[in-house]
Amino acid sequence: MGVRVSLSSLAAAVANAGGIGTIASVGLGDIEISKTDYKAQSREALANEIRLARTLTDKPIAVNIMGVLSNSDILVRTAVEEGIKLIVFGAGLPGRLPGLVDDDSVNLVPIISSARAAALILRSWDARYHKPADAFILEGPLAGGHLGFSEEALKNPEAYSLEKLLPEVLEAVKPYEDRYGRKIPIITAGGIFTGRDIARMLRLGASGVQMATRFVCTPECGVSKEFKQAYLDARSPEDIVIIKSPAGLPGRAIYNQFLKDLEIKGKLKIQCPYRCLSTCKIESANFCIARALLNSYFGDVDHGLIFAGYNAYRVNEIRTVQEIIDELLAEIKAS
Repeated sequence: MGVRVSLSSLAAAVANAGGIGTIASVGLGDIEISKTDYKAQSREALANEIRLARTLTDKPIAVNIMGVLSNSDILVRTAVEEGIKLIVFGAGLPGRLPGLVDDDSVNLVPIISSARAAALILRSWDARYHKPADAFILEGPLAGGHLGFSEEALKNPEAYSLEKLLPEVLEAVKPYEDRYGRKIPIITAGGIFTGRDIARMLRLGASGVQMATRFVCTPECGVSKEFKQAYLDARSPEDIVIIKSPAGLPGRAIYNQFLKDLEIKGKLKIQCPYRCLSTCKIESANFCIARALLNSYFGDVDHGLIFAGYNAYRVNEIRTVQEIIDELLAEIKAS
């Protein structure tokens, strides 16, 4: 949901409907000015987005920060300075995250894809900072966007299903729950589409879920109508594919003209004034992911990348955030 998919309008709507809305911190700021002052533009744009969200809701909101961003430290500090109490950190292990946050009331929530990653973070934070994670988001292989699995693992998603991963993660965090005398909630994500899916996760021991794909086709999501139409036009799992991202991770996206052209050309001409990703090797990258995602946000989907979860083909209408959440709650109660 990065690069302007989940901003203040969507985050506030989710919060007002009873969830915790999340602002994605990547790809913000004036595009032209960012070419010469990327870090300052990103910082100011995130601060402005948080302030705008505050005018729309007084409920809790979170900020998501990608560890592979070249300015991730600055964005963490900016979110905290603006009063955010929940930092979600993905696309990289957050080894130094607690050292960036002086306020103990801020909840630090890493995104993981395995019990091994949970144990590594807990062991590191325990030794260096004498604190555990406040929660984990366990993202399975059916999620959209960048994924914490190898391309080989993604060919066999059943072997890494949330149903298999969740018990392993719950076991991995148990010693640290005992040590610190507090629960470490596990929030599952990836492929969760209905209230029945949520109920199943709760029965397995999850404390909650993170959902993204269903909320793209809402009036509150600020992407272009062409972006949303690509979701509505997807009709089967075959319309959703795995790509190799310049971020150094596989990603899940809707198969569109941009990806078809990329298959033919192999590599697009890249001019990179932003240097937004610390892991991006410009000389070998086959396209600029920031430019491609921004193109889709603005409506030029034929020259843009459209990230989506596995279940994007099941989205078939525009519905409000409140309508979706009301349906999810009714399905949970009926399960």
